Amino acid sequence: MTEPRSGDIVDGRFAILESIGQGGMASVFKAIDHQTGQTVALKCPFLAFESDPVFYSRFEREIELGRTMDHPGVIRMLAVDRQTRPYAVMEFLEGETLWDRLQRSRPLPIDEALSLATLTCDALEYLRQHGVVHRDLKPTNIMLCRDGSIRIMDFGLASLGAGRRMTLMGAAGLGTLDYMAPEQLKGRPGDHRMDVYSLGAILYEMTTGRVPYDDQPDPYSMMKARLVGDPTAPRKHNRELIPQIEEIVLRALAREPADRYQTANDLKRDLMAPCDVAITGRANRLQRPHVRSRYWKLAGVIAAGVLAPIVLFLLLMTVLKG
Repeated sequence: MTEPRSGDIVDGRFAILESIGQGGMASVFKAIDHQTGQTVALKCPFLAFESDPVFYSRFEREIELGRTMDHPGVIRMLAVDRQTRPYAVMEFLEGETLWDRLQRSRPLPIDEALSLATLTCDALEYLRQHGVVHRDLKPTNIMLCRDGSIRIMDFGLASLGAGRRMTLMGAAGLGTLDYMAPEQLKGRPGDHRMDVYSLGAILYEMTTGRVPYDDQPDPYSMMKARLVGDPTAPRKHNRELIPQIEEIVLRALAREPADRYQTANDLKRDLMAPCDVAITGRANRLQRPHVRSRYWKLAGVIAAGVLAPIVLFLLLMTVLKG
């Protein structure tokens, strides 16, 4: 068995036209489904990963969840009766990822940022109502379609119901550092409010052009800062933001889940009418992260033993996905 390439016909059904994306673990191809005549996207893991049990489990979860989801803001997976190798068949989308959009414009126009966040809230609320926690929401996993719609993609880290307690042995259950909720870092059981936090981090980036805690010198310090302090107030990065939008962003990024928006619908309600949001002074109560505080000196050995392997794992995943 060889890696698929342009011109191949997979399982006598999917004719590969061209490569449209490649990461560290899989390639994505544009293909024609000879059975339906539709253009589809084919995600094919590299042969080296097909026998990896952790990767294969993530891949199977992504396919299983994708086939059960039915919402215009969630990527649609297509069922295939017979497969001779692992691959996922998805709807083919014209457009670009939010990450691509941010490379052209940082920050985004405020109206555009609020609109994209609102559409994402709709999709997250659908996931919540179906007991799904994405756990890896980030700009590369949000597709901006040419028709103005969005799709949340990549459910390889998703879970059903409340997230299980995450340990080093289950490090593959972690998301991407820039958008990861504090409880995810702590290994606590999490729920849909982790996705609310991730969307808050994305909204911070869309409105300021920067990710939260990007003033920290390294990933290890960034992780610690996320646990003990707050990000820089958004209006210090972008004076065009009104205080109400700053209030929305900071509430979504609250360190404690109970202090955040409790659902994506709650967040959407404020995004749709930001001028009606009450200012509670969150921006004036932010705690600057002190990553070298007495707490961390006393817990240094424990922190090094727990966080360092996670940092190494995240860095490795970043390289592999690159």
